[in-house]
Amino acid sequence: MNYIGGPGVPAFEWTEYAPKSSDYVVLIPIINEGDRILKELYRAYKHHIASYADLVICDGGSTDGCTQERKLKKLQVNTLLIKQGPGKQGAQLRMGIYWALNRGYKGIITIDGNNKDSIEDVPRFIQKLQEGYDFIQGSRFIKGGRALNTPFIRNISVRFIHAPLISLCAGQRFTDTTNAFRAYSTRYLCDKRTAPLRDVFVTYELLAYLSVRATQLGYKACEIPVTRAYPKKGKTPTKISFFKGNFELLKILFRTLLGAYHLQTGA
Repeated sequence: MNYIGGPGVPAFEWTEYAPKSSDYVVLIPIINEGDRILKELYRAYKHHIASYADLVICDGGSTDGCTQERKLKKLQVNTLLIKQGPGKQGAQLRMGIYWALNRGYKGIITIDGNNKDSIEDVPRFIQKLQEGYDFIQGSRFIKGGRALNTPFIRNISVRFIHAPLISLCAGQRFTDTTNAFRAYSTRYLCDKRTAPLRDVFVTYELLAYLSVRATQLGYKACEIPVTRAYPKKGKTPTKISFFKGNFELLKILFRTLLGAYHLQTGA
């Protein structure tokens, strides 16, 4: 099926492999992740994650064969969304959030599709949503979390620059603020003051914005321990380039601190 696009939501098409079976959904944005996404989905399969939440792939237009229907259905993927309109990760997430809200989920979990994160921890996010939390940030840096082979620069920049500044803006301490393994309640995302479905969120703006806006609006937030593991050797699986990518992250961070992504009403 196709959605032609509208304000804040890119055009996309979707293929539903199974009906809605849970109150919760896991959105996995990918583009050309190759075997990494298949390994991640296999881990989810081994830990029966599909019995806790529907698994939905938010594809940015992969051409490497990683979204073959036979493979996805075998690994219990519920639905494949394929972005047709412009934008990168932020647009993929907006596509997924729009689709998930229209399908009536109570909570949305997001996770990268490059097999770095402990997808087996999805039930812990659901538990926190059921306890009444509206924003749950996964962290490798708190007790019980594990940070494996984290690149030195990434470790320093997250722990001593990004996380402290996001925490200052949010008014609550967070330790792993670039980590996309997190969860949101529907009430937080549907609040008109939050308004996540806006074209301004193109790349990583939405992750930064949603990290600070929950507590600013009085919603309940927390962190839970997760594992993020980088390969011991070889190329780091990331879409963030060392110079341009990290510079863009810093620009987004400071725009977030200045309230640039808040609605113009000032609400």
